[in-house]
Amino acid sequence: MASKPPKGDPVQDAPKVAEPKHSAAGLTAIGHSLRMAHQQMGVKRTALTLLSVNQKNGFDCPGCAWPDPEHRHTAEFCENGAKAVAEEATLRRVTPEFFAEHTVADLAGRSGYWLGQQGRLTHPVYLPEGGDRYEPVTWERAFDIVAEEIGALGSPDEAVFYTSGRTSNEAAFLYQLFARELGTNNLPDCSNMCHESSGSALSETIGVGKGSVLLEDLYQSDLIIVAGQNPGTNHPRMLSALEKAKANGARIISVNPLPEAGLERFKNPQTPKGLTTGAALTDLFLQIRLGGDQALFRILNKLILDTPGAVDEDFVRDHTHGYEDFAEAARAADWDATLTATGLTREDIEKCLRMVLASKRVIVCWAMGLTQHKHSVPMIREIVNFLLLRGNIGRPGAGVCPVRGHSNVQGDRTMGIFERPAEAFLDALEKEFGFTPPREHGYDVVRAIRALRDGRAKVFFAMGGNFVSASPDTEVTEAAMRRARLTVHVSTKLNRSHAVTGARALILPTLGRTERDLQGSGEQFVTVEDSMGMVHASRGRLEPASGQLLSEPAIVCRLARRVLGSGSKVPWEEFEKDYATIRDRIARVIPGFEDFNARVANPSGFTLPHAPRDERRFPTATGKANFTAAPVEYPELPKGRLLLQTLRSHDQYNTTIYGLDDRYRGITNGRRVVLVNPEDARELRLADGSYVDLVGEWKDGVERRAPGFRVVHYPTAPGCAAAYYPETNVLVPLDATADTSNTPASKSVVVRLEQSTTD
Repeated sequence: MASKPPKGDPVQDAPKVAEPKHSAAGLTAIGHSLRMAHQQMGVKRTALTLLSVNQKNGFDCPGCAWPDPEHRHTAEFCENGAKAVAEEATLRRVTPEFFAEHTVADLAGRSGYWLGQQGRLTHPVYLPEGGDRYEPVTWERAFDIVAEEIGALGSPDEAVFYTSGRTSNEAAFLYQLFARELGTNNLPDCSNMCHESSGSALSETIGVGKGSVLLEDLYQSDLIIVAGQNPGTNHPRMLSALEKAKANGARIISVNPLPEAGLERFKNPQTPKGLTTGAALTDLFLQIRLGGDQALFRILNKLILDTPGAVDEDFVRDHTHGYEDFAEAARAADWDATLTATGLTREDIEKCLRMVLASKRVIVCWAMGLTQHKHSVPMIREIVNFLLLRGNIGRPGAGVCPVRGHSNVQGDRTMGIFERPAEAFLDALEKEFGFTPPREHGYDVVRAIRALRDGRAKVFFAMGGNFVSASPDTEVTEAAMRRARLTVHVSTKLNRSHAVTGARALILPTLGRTERDLQGSGEQFVTVEDSMGMVHASRGRLEPASGQLLSEPAIVCRLARRVLGSGSKVPWEEFEKDYATIRDRIARVIPGFEDFNARVANPSGFTLPHAPRDERRFPTATGKANFTAAPVEYPELPKGRLLLQTLRSHDQYNTTIYGLDDRYRGITNGRRVVLVNPEDARELRLADGSYVDLVGEWKDGVERRAPGFRVVHYPTAPGCAAAYYPETNVLVPLDATADTSNTPASKSVVVRLEQSTTD
């Protein structure tokens, strides 16, 4: 049977440290998956639920956005997917009695782990102005409260509507429709904090802000470069695809400041070999300095240009623009500057080059390790340059592969969750629904926090997520949220954002992916888009955690009817009753979704069009794929300082903390650790096991401090350190963002380490 939630927060002041692992998954992963699932769901519910994950007639995993293969295993989930499902399908409940026992101040003093372990929210609750705890509220009264506060605003632009990647296509489409009929484009989302840099770079260079490969392309590739990514923890099912690619003859280059177990060796629990020795994945590990990737790809491009016959001249002539300016910049690349920026040896870079030149079909995959730097956009543009040079976009087995970290985060953007919508999209909305959408750009995440801080935004509404913990500059973000008149969170479980409130606050409990969704016309399904542009249905199988839960589409429809009133031109009641009617409208508004209902009836779903991949057509301003020639940048590090990246532990998914271990890195029983290269530690006189405060340094002169971290001597790249978020988000300045994309620069934070009073 399921276990009860913890009464008190576990003590985390003495993390244990062992040697890091050199392989991922295997029998150990099976054991951890089942143990956590049993704790949350019990044995019978575990079996019934996990066998529906990622199946064609089941529900899409609420974890990462990795695509599903055509032929599914009976167990088509990974360890962290099992944890995500268990957390949602848990038998633990957070009832009105829980809120009666715990003040908001009490909740604010608890860890994110403790809050999440309490279970599923069962009733809508309200924190009145001046109150000290949430109290039960009817859905009708909850919508009245939102309508009161929105109605009191001087402008719709004083409201912010945030979206988490878990939100379905149907809910996301309705949510942006409501915001725009209200009159604002203030639609920040979690993409602003992760792959916004990818979208910015790809839209400019190839004309589509998404990856250009399908799962089958990985199987056909000659060379796969995995840069700034840890799939063993963040996208574990990707390891199966890499294993298959290796079996088909591909080679793999890993580019990362940390060695990661999953990229060293994968023990596939679905195969006999995987339960014993497993498969080695990485052929060449380039342990790059944080932020040095642009310099690496620039020197590779120089070397390709200098190699007779290496450039695909026909492709460059017929399909690209800006080649001469790019080539001039690339040929000027300097070896000494490159070695300083990357921390690599010339020998390793030349070995990488030989592997590139021996490969006709090349894919480059990346994640947050590339997207969260000041120069992330030119860094990703340089990767595009690298692929364009040899014609590696628009042919099988080749292309760009930004790996999205949250299920349907890409679909939400496709549905219009974007603060800077395209004119064509707004025109289509106006034609379909008969109202004039606002044209002025809205707030992204960073600008929304500034607006809340400065009193220019007064209502904050979140469709899922844990905004406070996910955002940078924790103290600034929390102070900004507390200035709001009203904060509203549509949630399945407790998180820290519920304890950092405006003058008034609401928590609105919603159905999860795992649960049946019954509406007026019968049982409903929703749809999602994976990281490679595949759209498919998701059908929950469990009874809802409470009879008081509403689905996300139902919440949006009822809210819109209450706020917009009878003057709305949108048939909200019809949409709530039958989600097929929502999909009919999506089909008429968003290109690629024609005959949506008919096509999604295919159990495998359908693939969205992608002009560069499908036709070698590039819908950019020039009509061609664009080479770019930005100056090479990399973070500079003052003497006695380290460059910190924030990252996840293995018992973590985004801001959700499943446990206190990071098994592959050898860390157990605690999260406040900082991984430091042994040579750096010796130079800084930091003994393994000593305790330090992490102090951020930035040009604004503000001291940002994260106290009480245990030093762990670890094989990081020299000059680089790593620690878990959200604990270290306090060190990331709100205004330290990527150029163009405005994504927080969480992977290149200059810190000094001071002796802590904690030991």
